[in-house]
Amino acid sequence: MTTQAIRLFRKMDGLFAVYKPQGVHWKHVRDSIESSLLKALNSCPPPAPQLAVQFQLLSSGENSSSKDLVLSPSMLPTLADHPLVTGPQFHKVHVGVGHRLDAFSSGVLVLGVGKRNGVLEHLCKSHVTRDYTLEGEFGKATDNFTDTGRVLEKTTYDHVTQDKLERVLAMIQGANQKALITYSQVDLRTQEAYELAVKGLLYPHGKSPPILTGLRCINFNPPHFTLEVQCVNETQKYLRKLIHEVGLELRTSAVCSGVRRTRDGPFKVENALTRQHWTADSIIQAIAHFRKTTRKIRKSGMYRQTAGQLSTDVQEQTRSQTGHSEQINELHVELSNPTSDTVVDRETPVTVTEGNTKH
Repeated sequence: MTTQAIRLFRKMDGLFAVYKPQGVHWKHVRDSIESSLLKALNSCPPPAPQLAVQFQLLSSGENSSSKDLVLSPSMLPTLADHPLVTGPQFHKVHVGVGHRLDAFSSGVLVLGVGKRNGVLEHLCKSHVTRDYTLEGEFGKATDNFTDTGRVLEKTTYDHVTQDKLERVLAMIQGANQKALITYSQVDLRTQEAYELAVKGLLYPHGKSPPILTGLRCINFNPPHFTLEVQCVNETQKYLRKLIHEVGLELRTSAVCSGVRRTRDGPFKVENALTRQHWTADSIIQAIAHFRKTTRKIRKSGMYRQTAGQLSTDVQEQTRSQTGHSEQINELHVELSNPTSDTVVDRETPVTVTEGNTKH
């Protein structure tokens, strides 16, 4: 029998996004979400207890004229399934975490509940673009590239202008565009590569270093400045180091005072749940809002996995057929040329001259 708690748990099956504040570890966010969902599930009223037939022996005073035993049937509730006997119905709710954020960073953090954790793995393995807002400050350098680290040096920044900053950002973005083309493994001389580049659908295949697909300055007020970044395969440490490298290119130093993720693939900061909305009702509404998005991610992940397996099988089959045909051709040449000076001993492996394969 389906209980109210089970029906509620089925509604929690999906993906949603929360806003992780700065200074909070992602594990604390996950544990808070799990506790909130578990509390909501176990607070559901239990189902009505089942009734069982029990026979009670009547006392002799009630039926003193008869010598036979008289049993009285009655319906009594069965307490074997009572919550005080069995304990809470749910002991653990597994909440998966997507692309993680360290304690220094804030912003969109995608989570998954139930069977949709497999979809969350597809999202992590896919090359979706993520947007960040980086806060920087000129004039000092620290050991961990943040404004809270140990200060290593202090420099002047009066010569830094917004035009110089934008030229440095354009140079960095150009270098990353070349890296994106290199790791995308697409022939630039084809029409397909041109169409992908125009639509902005080029993405690296396999493992690749962090690549910036977009970089611009949205606020410049020395010593403070703000950058907007679009990237793939990045880490928050790499983004903080980017601020440091921008300072070095401008002949000064800079530290990162904030990293804020504003988008993770289809999940935007406008749809992320803040701390006061980490409740079961708000999470269920967010999961229902992203239901279609979750289906698209699942279908795209299954398609990529199937396509990758098919391409691998075709390549292996082609290689095996090619190797088999080469062996047949070599045997045909040897049989058709009996006057050859080369004598082959069947029991001794032979090393062929340079340029051929060693057997």
